[in-house]
Amino acid sequence: MERTYIEEKTFDKTDFTKTPLVKGEYENCTFVRCDLSNLDLSGFDFSECEFSGCNLTMVKLDKTGLKDIKFKDCKLLGLHFDYCRDFLFAVDFDNCNLNLSSFYKRKLKKTKFRNTSLREVDFTESDLNSSVFENCDLLGATFDNTILEKADFRTSYNYSIHPESNRIKKAKFSTAGVAGLLGKYDIEIE
Repeated sequence: MERTYIEEKTFDKTDFTKTPLVKGEYENCTFVRCDLSNLDLSGFDFSECEFSGCNLTMVKLDKTGLKDIKFKDCKLLGLHFDYCRDFLFAVDFDNCNLNLSSFYKRKLKKTKFRNTSLREVDFTESDLNSSVFENCDLLGATFDNTILEKADFRTSYNYSIHPESNRIKKAKFSTAGVAGLLGKYDIEIE
């Protein structure tokens, strides 16, 4: 079966829940205010695409290729990025809601998360070396055996990171955020 190849196309205000996206490869495409919620995007390939103001809640990503993808103002609740293909995986998030998503064992070196809600997100065994968390809410996010070396958490909040069970060498934290590193000790910081 021949795969569809779509290049440099803009999809604006398209409801893909009514007319599903054609399975194939999408390169340099832009998705603006589209509804892709609950779609099965398994086996799709997206390269250098941008999603802006889109709803991708509960999208299935089994063996999906996400290569240099930018998400801006998107709702991405409950996504399993850990099911995506590893090859050239690269994503960037700006003002998104990623609550309840998973990046389990995902390589995310130098990934940027800006003004993003990451509540209850699973970063277990992920590689977040040199990643930036700029003004992000990390309430209930799981960091266990995670590589956080050189990661920047200075403007983020509500995180709980245990230094003993994560690699945090040269990671950056604000003075106010130090409590997120000491929470398990049940001490009072004033």
